[in-house]
Amino acid sequence: MDTVVLLTLTGLGLGALYFLVASGLSLIFGLMDVLNFAHGALLSVGAYATWWAASGHLPGAGSGGLGFVLAVVFGVAVGTLAAIVLELVVVRPLYTRPREQVLATVGVSLAVPALLSGIWGTDPLTFPGPEALKSTVGVLGASVPANRLVLIAAAVLVWAGLKLFLDRTRHGLVVRAGVEDRAMVTALGIDVRKAFTLVFAIGGAAAALGGALGGLYFGSVDPGQGTSLLIFAFVVVVTGGMGSVTGAAVASVVIGLVQQFANYYTTAGLGDLAVVVLLAALLLVRPRGLTGRLA
Repeated sequence: MDTVVLLTLTGLGLGALYFLVASGLSLIFGLMDVLNFAHGALLSVGAYATWWAASGHLPGAGSGGLGFVLAVVFGVAVGTLAAIVLELVVVRPLYTRPREQVLATVGVSLAVPALLSGIWGTDPLTFPGPEALKSTVGVLGASVPANRLVLIAAAVLVWAGLKLFLDRTRHGLVVRAGVEDRAMVTALGIDVRKAFTLVFAIGGAAAALGGALGGLYFGSVDPGQGTSLLIFAFVVVVTGGMGSVTGAAVASVVIGLVQQFANYYTTAGLGDLAVVVLLAALLLVRPRGLTGRLA
């Protein structure tokens, strides 16, 4: 029983990490029709910024207590700023040229890891964090890593925040309306471009938070971490339905659990294959994913 509890909670923790990355990706694609291959780079930027701050380079930040919280806030802020710059400089001039959009964001996804490698090297760097989050917590007889529970809590908060933004705020409604009929919204005197920049900023913040907490999950950061997680984020987005935040949340849970249980009860590494098989089977039955809508 304790093994099942451990696998379930660690699987949920892995799914939570996938959701933090995939939620912004799904939001950007669903609201703006932009397939952002540079999204993993935003995760890497947030991870390295958090690592840099938690290593003592930022006054007041550190590896423990409130110092680590400040390091995470700094990492999220840097990732958000990077997302805004990406939207303004790279994506905005190419809104009507989707092919060039893909090429440009792929270029950024290759350039950022190369830049990080040039500054800090290609070897993984040990990620500093509070000792409390490196310990375990007893849950129903199982010793669960505390950072998995933190990831789950963060994912729930991000999901609730995104739902609130989309359904209850003026900016969220403006963005949704802009996607449906941009010309009409513009005719009403509303600058849709600013709303789209806000969406990119929110997506970048979620990815950067995933990078910061992903450092706790893996215990280290490396330049290719964002790229590898982006692959699973795309799987989550397709499985949940392109543009559906709720679908991404459900898909993250399913994929995290399938991967964790498959890796434990079969040969290590077969969890990735199980995820691919699950995706293929789902798309045969529901080509638009679990929901296939913005929700």
